[in-house]
Amino acid sequence: MPESRISIYPMLAVNFIGTLGLSLVLPFLIFLVERFGGNAIIYGLAASMYPVFQLLGGPLLGRWSDIYGRKKVLLLSQVGTFISWVIFLAAMLIPITGIVDVRSGILGSFVLTLPLLLIFIARAFDGLTGGNVSVANAYLADITEDKDRSSVYGKLSVSTNLGFIFGPALAGILSVTVYGEILPVIAAVLISFAGILMIAFLVPEPRTHGLHDAQVRDDEAQHTEMQAGTSNVSDKPGFLEVIRMPGIFSLLLIYFLIFLGYNIFYTAFPVHAANNLAWNAATLGLYFSALSLLLVVVEGPVLSWATKRYSDASLFTFGSFVLCINFLLLFFGTDLITYCALVFFAVGNGFMWPSLMSILSKTAKKEYQGAIQGVSTSFIGLASIIGLIAGGFMFSFLDSGTFLIAGAMIFGVFVISFKMEPFKKRTQ
Repeated sequence: MPESRISIYPMLAVNFIGTLGLSLVLPFLIFLVERFGGNAIIYGLAASMYPVFQLLGGPLLGRWSDIYGRKKVLLLSQVGTFISWVIFLAAMLIPITGIVDVRSGILGSFVLTLPLLLIFIARAFDGLTGGNVSVANAYLADITEDKDRSSVYGKLSVSTNLGFIFGPALAGILSVTVYGEILPVIAAVLISFAGILMIAFLVPEPRTHGLHDAQVRDDEAQHTEMQAGTSNVSDKPGFLEVIRMPGIFSLLLIYFLIFLGYNIFYTAFPVHAANNLAWNAATLGLYFSALSLLLVVVEGPVLSWATKRYSDASLFTFGSFVLCINFLLLFFGTDLITYCALVFFAVGNGFMWPSLMSILSKTAKKEYQGAIQGVSTSFIGLASIIGLIAGGFMFSFLDSGTFLIAGAMIFGVFVISFKMEPFKKRTQ
């Protein structure tokens, strides 16, 4: 039985402050990159550093959490985040010293400066140690019962969206001071350090973690394994073993399609808003704040009500269909229709995403939660890399037709969702 006596709220708080720290800096990252000698393409590459290196680090950290425990890996990951923000702060404080002047037909003209190089290093290091999400998902799977899983993941999404609500607002308040963008970066450093303290003192290691479940068997086999020069931790599944598990590859393919569509959207929409809708930064920020607020409502009380009446598979199918409507509306894109699309995005994503995380956690064996969540992070990272790069190129050729491409990705998810009946039967 899952360890219901362990509260989920310390983990939700850790997730919130992690998102808060990230969202403090992202609103003005493009301006920093340009100030330090880069251009729009270099900004895209800098943004992609996190998912590129998370693609490498995510599965390893997830697998380590199965072997050594969730808390230790969460702490390691949070320390990595703290160090990355310290490097980022150093980039803000050192002189802008040119390293090489680049004139490329593909990347355009830019100057690689020392602060710009440090930003790349900071984002790459944060991605390499960025196992927070996958390990947090596995942790919550350890301490919750199957019937509560979708609701709990909904609360995890709520904590993420709250971070994206308060982060940009706090960044706006801090950046108008005489210290400019340095103050939000200092805040990100302090917030990430608070995350370290919270994990160290408030997040216990769940006894239902697969490492503990297998302790008796491990103790009995330990002497034999030592004599043979082997260890049972080597039996933890790697990348190929995970995707060969029954039903897992289909769910990971769905992960990939969802995040491919999301990242195409998040790359193209700000350009669409600025060029086609003539929005300014304040209007765009208001739009995303409204979206995050609606997501909090949907993924909180609305999803909690829905999960008591409908299966995860049914909620996932419904959510993916509603999300398709959002992208169709964006294609026709007047201001009014765009704000109507916001409601469809919040409802669709709010039902679809927590339900998918719940299905994946129930399909996986308990002792493999970390490994599977880590591999899912790799699929997310790969989709993010492709989507971030492809979204800008697509919009330059297709304009608002880019949203139809993103919608087609989600429609593919909707079609695949009708094959989830076996998951529904297996997990109930």
